[in-house]
Amino acid sequence: MKSTNTFGIQFIIRIPKNEKATEATVYARITVNGRRSEISLKKKIDPKFWDEAKGRAKGKRDESAGLNNYIERIRSIIADGYHNLIQQRKPINVDSVKALFTGQDEDAVTIKKLFEYHNQEAAYKLAPGTMKNYGTTQRYIGKFLRDKYHRHDILLSELTYRFLLDFESYLRSYIPKDHQQRLHNNGIMKHIERLRKMVNLAIKLDWLEKDPFANFKKHFDKVERQCLTAEELSLLEKKVFKIERLKNVRDMFLFCCYTGLAFIDLAGLTPDNIVTGIDGGFWLYTSRAKTDTSVRVPILPQAKRIMDQYKHNPKAQSSGTVFPVLSNQRMNGYLKEIADICNISKKLTFHIARHTFATTVTLSNGVPIESVSRMLGHTSIRTTQIYAKVLEKKVSEDMGRLKERLCGNEADDLAIAKS
Repeated sequence: MKSTNTFGIQFIIRIPKNEKATEATVYARITVNGRRSEISLKKKIDPKFWDEAKGRAKGKRDESAGLNNYIERIRSIIADGYHNLIQQRKPINVDSVKALFTGQDEDAVTIKKLFEYHNQEAAYKLAPGTMKNYGTTQRYIGKFLRDKYHRHDILLSELTYRFLLDFESYLRSYIPKDHQQRLHNNGIMKHIERLRKMVNLAIKLDWLEKDPFANFKKHFDKVERQCLTAEELSLLEKKVFKIERLKNVRDMFLFCCYTGLAFIDLAGLTPDNIVTGIDGGFWLYTSRAKTDTSVRVPILPQAKRIMDQYKHNPKAQSSGTVFPVLSNQRMNGYLKEIADICNISKKLTFHIARHTFATTVTLSNGVPIESVSRMLGHTSIRTTQIYAKVLEKKVSEDMGRLKERLCGNEADDLAIAKS
């Protein structure tokens, strides 16, 4: 390989010959060792605002400044690609430099190739919902590349700390064009977290030498996990619903309050998951769809009564499930109606049922957190601590018992002293 290469980047414009066009297209002309090739930047400009000698737009207009900034970014990207080829001791020619920029170099690992490899490997390990979240993150990265860099792909070697800061800033300022809401901090951090996991995979595969996350610190805002109080739970149980769909959704919500099941696990619950446990009572044996962790939960009388009501439900029998489950979106919509009818101000979702089981039904009634963690199917007790807060009522009761013991000890001490 030659140790001395000639390399140059020039920006030119071309006016379409056979079209009645008033604007020209901007091209990047790459020259390596006397050979040259051109890449369209897909940018237009009026020829009268183009400085041919300097290869940039003329004037102080915003359009000229924006185009010149873009040209300098492209110049930097192409130059970085050229120097990467030198560092990797790869053949240096105009085609290899151009291929790096366009993402057509088969040996160069790009972020899209990383996505493809990750999705192929993770498809058998991660739950469908988790894979869907990764897909959303990857789409955001694709939008970021197009809007910020005007590219559809990027080399892994181009991932830098600045790239991460720019991506975070992009997510914070991104305004969805559909019905979705803007991302909040924790949602942004989840996308950053998924990108980090994919970058860690690239590092393990020796596709990336330097970790762009080395100095990056993600920060989650603390979120108060809502749950139903014992009074609200009782109110929901006693309410009589004349509309069958609302009654059914209320019952399934209550079942999750007394078992800790997530919606997706409720939807897949079949009679085969109900077995006789070690104590001779009915137990719920299943595995969490999210983590594929086994779950063993003794069925409380409240949950058993609800379950028995649906033994002969036609829809449940037809689907082979315990309950006639609808889509998560529809059932959460009905829960809003139920909350309004019951004068519950909290925004009810099926995940609140899981929090209610962890907090109001179990921890607040003295069930040890280790047992709660197992019944929720958590792989770490730290996760349970996030889900389940100990209510002030439970703290008050515990401290009340402590006061009684302390007062009792003082009385005993006084009695002994007097004797």
